[in-house]
Order: sequence, then structure tokens, then C-alpha cells
Amino acid sequence: CGFTYYFNPLAATVGIITNDKGEVLVARRAKEPAKGTLDLPGGFCDSYETAEEGVKREIEEETGLKVIATRYLFSIPNRYVYSGMELHTMDLFFHCTVENDGALRADDDVAELQWIAIKDLKSEDFGLASIKKGIEKLKEIKNTL
Repeated sequence: CGFTYYFNPLAATVGIITNDKGEVLVARRAKEPAKGTLDLPGGFCDSYETAEEGVKREIEEETGLKVIATRYLFSIPNRYVYSGMELHTMDLFFHCTVENDGALRADDDVAELQWIAIKDLKSEDFGLASIKKGIEKLKEIKNTL
């Protein structure tokens, strides 16, 4: 019939939140895939939502923090298993400025939150392939945050 269906990736966001001590806010995954491993806050964008709106919403859901500014950093393609299905995603990484970290709380699909110095981040501690690659990129660009 001449119709071509393009199986494009889903949009997902990742928030990199830093503090004045040179630390990054890191989450521990409460659910599969990669339950128990480290992660960065973020998740899938909803329909009719911009990536910036998506990363703000996900960060607030997972950490209780209100994002007041976002700056796009880079993207990494990924495969993510959800409900037994392998989904192709395009993970969009943003540096996020938050209003204050006094409201910090682990929620949604996050078991705990912790601050880790950028220099001490180890990609092998992170469970998702794109986040591992993102941690390596973050260490390369840390002086631009």
C-alpha cells in the first residue's frame, strides 16, 4: 500500500541536579528494571508535554523538589524494558535548578535519594545503560554546569 510506519523512540527525560558542594542528586530505583541500582531522577514525557515540562514533573514526583530552570545538556538513545516490552527511548538530559532542597523526599518509584560528589560517581553503580553513559558524559562536562 506504500505506507511506511516509523517506529520512533519515546521521549524520556533525565534531571541532573547539583548543589554548591559539587554534588549530584542520585536516586536508588525502587522498581524494576534495575531495582536497587542508582539512577538519576526522570522518566517518560506525557502526551502534549514538552521535555522541559516532563523533567520538571518527574523531578517533583520523585524528589518533592520544584524545578525553576532547565538547561538542555545532551541526549542518549536507550532501550528500556517496561511491563515485559522493550521500548526504544531518546533520553534527554537536563541540568535542573531547584527552588530549594528542603522539601527533598524519595517518592514515586524512588527508594532513596542521596547527594554524591561528581568525582565520586561510578557509572557501574547505575543500572540503566543510558544513565551509565550519561554519568560518563557528566564527568567530562562537569565544569560547564
